[in-house]
Amino acid sequence: MACWLVTGGCGFIGSHLVEALLARGDRVRVLDDLSTGARHDVLAPAELLVGDVADPDLLAAALAGVDGCFHLAAVASVPRCDQDRRGGLRSNVAGTLEVFEAAASADSHHPIPVVYASSAAVYGDNPAVPLAETAAASPVSAYGAHKLLGELYARVAWSDRRVPSLGVRLFNAYGPRQDPRSPYSGVISIFADRIAGGDPVEIFGDGQQQRDFVYVGDVVSHLLAAMAGLETGARVFNLCTGRSTSVLALAQILGAICGRAPQLRFQPPRPGDIRVSIGDPAAAIRHFGIAAQTRIEDGLRLMLGGAS
Repeated sequence: MACWLVTGGCGFIGSHLVEALLARGDRVRVLDDLSTGARHDVLAPAELLVGDVADPDLLAAALAGVDGCFHLAAVASVPRCDQDRRGGLRSNVAGTLEVFEAAASADSHHPIPVVYASSAAVYGDNPAVPLAETAAASPVSAYGAHKLLGELYARVAWSDRRVPSLGVRLFNAYGPRQDPRSPYSGVISIFADRIAGGDPVEIFGDGQQQRDFVYVGDVVSHLLAAMAGLETGARVFNLCTGRSTSVLALAQILGAICGRAPQLRFQPPRPGDIRVSIGDPAAAIRHFGIAAQTRIEDGLRLMLGGAS
């Protein structure tokens, strides 16, 4: 029976991954500081360690006896990283460094493989859409810089310590268990909560910003495929659909599912808001043999508990 460590396993994506690992009969250990995740989102068979991912002693204990590490713990928010630069840096950069150091030290002959979450934020406002992995990384936020540093350290960990890794550049993930009450939550969970409650939604600018929304079930499938047979290298792939949805269209789709026309309040554009962020999934499809296929309409129905 395989045993896995999931850092950030109480969070939105992490809890879904833990659920999938347990469902196939694996053992799971979770490391989470509960800053955004919740204990009740982790199923009872999983072992929960509460603490800081940047704590090397705790990480050493967490990685003892595991077959691999899914590293998802992060301050996964552009505004939160801007507001708390030191906190974001500790979690996103120091935490990732410590994960790779611990993975290298756990077994000198067979370092522990690491699958980790990077982000489309590493591309910044690159106009070369759809964005392939070969597009220039040019982050425009502290969060994007943190994620790019994590990718660079993964390369060093492979070349210097022979820690195999695979990073996934997540585009706009959505699905159940996103907390709409958080000011750092994704636009989908905030819109869904407000439209379902009959409250107005705020649209910054003209609402024609284009995003690549990927359902959490597809994210989990890619994470599992990334770990399968991971023995060498330090590669990075997009985790996206390649399909574009505008923010305004998103509000209209949610309104149709909820059976009510959304009340829209247009606000001035936010400084630094990226206009178009669409990924190219071709390389990932070739590597994993799967694609993120959930249509936005179907994923939103699943998220809202409606019929598929």
